[in-house]
Amino acid sequence: MTRGPTLPAHHLPYLPKPLDAFNTAPADEARALLLHCLHSPRWSDRIADHRPYPDPESLLAAADEAAYDLSPADLAEALAGEPLPELPEDTYSAAHTALSAAHAAYEARFGHAFVIYLGDVPPGEVIDRILEAIRSRLANDPEEERVTAAEELRRLARGRLLVQLRGARPASLCGCRHMGATSRNAPATGR
Repeated sequence: MTRGPTLPAHHLPYLPKPLDAFNTAPADEARALLLHCLHSPRWSDRIADHRPYPDPESLLAAADEAAYDLSPADLAEALAGEPLPELPEDTYSAAHTALSAAHAAYEARFGHAFVIYLGDVPPGEVIDRILEAIRSRLANDPEEERVTAAEELRRLARGRLLVQLRGARPASLCGCRHMGATSRNAPATGR
């Protein structure tokens, strides 16, 4: 049996990838997007100024390097700007109370918000992981905790950039439920 002539391949129009959009965005838009990943103007300027990036790995490597170079003042600014993401909706008020107390103790000891990267933690384990980390990190001396907080911020920024590179909406960058600092959200209603 003979087949008829083959139809020409249908070509879809070129659709820019998120990295392409980032590379070609005006500098102020790129910086604003980066500030949603980590609230450090020095960090965002450094990454935006070195565009274009040939691939996502290069962008992530630049983000890591810029995060490692944060000064104590840059780190303090980034910590002060860290958003407090939502806890799972079905969180009991007792968990909110425990988190609030642990967070207050942490802030009293170190003078800044507690941050932890939770991108790989199942939703059902988020609260336990946060409480465990706060309790553990309260034993750190201030310099050791500064280093730990800086590493957690680097991981948060990297995770948020990865979300962006996957084409997620920019609004999801700073409020990811399982990728940020602890929350002082009000307890879920009826709990």
